[in-house]
Amino acid sequence: MEKDRKTLDERQKMSELERIRHSCAHVMATAILRLWPDAQFAYGPPVENGFYYDLECSHRISPDDFEKIEAEMKKEIKANHPFERIEVTREQAIKDAESGRLGGLSERPGNPSRFKLDLIQQIPEGEPITYYRNGDFVDLCAGPHVMRTGNIGAFKLTSVASAYYKGDEKNPQLQRIYGTAFKTKAELEQYFKMLEEAKKRDHRKIGAEMGLYVIDTEYVGPGMPLWLPKGTVLVEELEKLAKETEFQAGYVRVRTPHLAREKMYRTSGHLPYYEDSMFPPMELRAEGDSSNREEDAQERNASTSQPSNDSTKYYLKAMNCPHHHRIFAAEPRSYRDLPLRLAEYGCCYRYEQSGELFGLMRVRSLNMNDAHIYCTEDQFADEFNAVNEMYLKYFKIFGIEKYVMRFSTHDPARLGEKFVNEPELWKKTEDMVRQVLKDSGINYVEVPNEAAFYGPKIDVQVWSVIGREFTLATNQVDFAQPARFGLTYRDKDNVDKTPLCIHRAPLGTHERFIGFLIEHYAGNFPLWLAPDQVRVITLNDDPKLIEYARPIVNELRANMVRVDADFTATPVKAKIADAEQARVHTMLVVGPRDMEAGAVSVRLHHGGPQGAKPKGEVIADILTKIRERRA
Repeated sequence: MEKDRKTLDERQKMSELERIRHSCAHVMATAILRLWPDAQFAYGPPVENGFYYDLECSHRISPDDFEKIEAEMKKEIKANHPFERIEVTREQAIKDAESGRLGGLSERPGNPSRFKLDLIQQIPEGEPITYYRNGDFVDLCAGPHVMRTGNIGAFKLTSVASAYYKGDEKNPQLQRIYGTAFKTKAELEQYFKMLEEAKKRDHRKIGAEMGLYVIDTEYVGPGMPLWLPKGTVLVEELEKLAKETEFQAGYVRVRTPHLAREKMYRTSGHLPYYEDSMFPPMELRAEGDSSNREEDAQERNASTSQPSNDSTKYYLKAMNCPHHHRIFAAEPRSYRDLPLRLAEYGCCYRYEQSGELFGLMRVRSLNMNDAHIYCTEDQFADEFNAVNEMYLKYFKIFGIEKYVMRFSTHDPARLGEKFVNEPELWKKTEDMVRQVLKDSGINYVEVPNEAAFYGPKIDVQVWSVIGREFTLATNQVDFAQPARFGLTYRDKDNVDKTPLCIHRAPLGTHERFIGFLIEHYAGNFPLWLAPDQVRVITLNDDPKLIEYARPIVNELRANMVRVDADFTATPVKAKIADAEQARVHTMLVVGPRDMEAGAVSVRLHHGGPQGAKPKGEVIADILTKIRERRA
């Protein structure tokens, strides 16, 4: 929940739509108080697709209450009250909270605004304390808002949930009421149409229908997909695409274990910054023979900074980075070896909270389309831009037309806490990334305080064909870990230098990317990617038709096309219906006329009949479309 709250600087940059939604949250609070005056309010921020307000109330609000809450909200909007900004002293704010006036319609003796009291204590000394008033409702708020309640436009309450205050289970559990708002009724209606389409495209629903994957929580565990044969096709096709693309771009492939010693992740810095997202360690009681145990003991005693049992603790890897750094360190490196591009489709494990797991989008076992590029400063711009260009190549293949690069930087105030304490390197690398983006002309936005702990990064936001936004890929600068691992190369002057490292994952994890593609295509994958590419269908079970059709199947299969056949006596309409339901991309229907003409009748899933064409031409066209990864 804390991540939903905006800084003062971010608040001033709120879009018009965010201001509308923030204002609508205040109007909703006004309406709830008219219905249930004892309600106590905590946070009420705008969020990605709307707004919410957390509250405590003697009445348990349900969707059945939405109609009467919305009726009161409409009254407040019709009243067209101005949103008034009021600046007060800390003493006055505390007094108003103690009287129940903050987050209320009037003073409420015996019912102090205890969440507001807590929030006041969190406001730094010297920072202005402000209220916003609309009609009788007064709330502790930094703004901004629209000018008047009448400027809110169209709105709708959407759902109710539970949420701990400040996201901490030790705190009271509050009711969270969600809603959304738009400038116009037409925009609101379009949004809900999109939601209905999104339900139809839900990757979990389509994944089950197509038999792509299962999540076996009883025997395997939550968040760890088992890929079924058809889903495995998608995985392997993506890996094939990545490997071909990376080979052409000069990458070399590596493979690394699924776990490593604690020392690896302490050296990398992941344990201090990332430990909560890693699975608990495995502790081995003994390793190998006595000589190995002596070696381990010597290693432990060599550094007082390491825990005494460092050598016997192993962690499942949550990222490939440290392993690749050790590969770089395995051999002496020269400037002639750079840039060195190490690529891996590596399996990682992250201990995502159970409440955050969501189909393929948030999982605990994930396969990263990962690579690390080790380069000199002079090579950095070309290498970083080449990664961004790789993104654009992938977008073209998958028909992704809307995207933006989110350039995430650090917060100087959080050095040594959230970010490694290297202020000069932060400035230097952020300036380098910013310049590459400007020179390339790529569409990007800059977002503070969201960098990786070891350096600035690009997160790639894409939109599916129905307008849903996804974070799919990353391109990061890692200036911390090469130094931590003592990585060096010998430059032209025979001096050892630390390389810059670019960490990139253009396809992200194939779990999340496949989830996106399922919804993007609604399960109707292009020919090259479709689990069921071709089905040859005979009009009936006439042996002569089967004799004509079987060599077509064999030729396609010999060319690695995923093809099957339906030569049964089932009526042809039923055969076609079955193929459509299975989302077979291309159906080749063979009847007596086709056989006489040396042809096949082509039918495309969701494309309908394409007419009869010579069988050799059809086969050649299929092979070309697959090879060129066309639809």
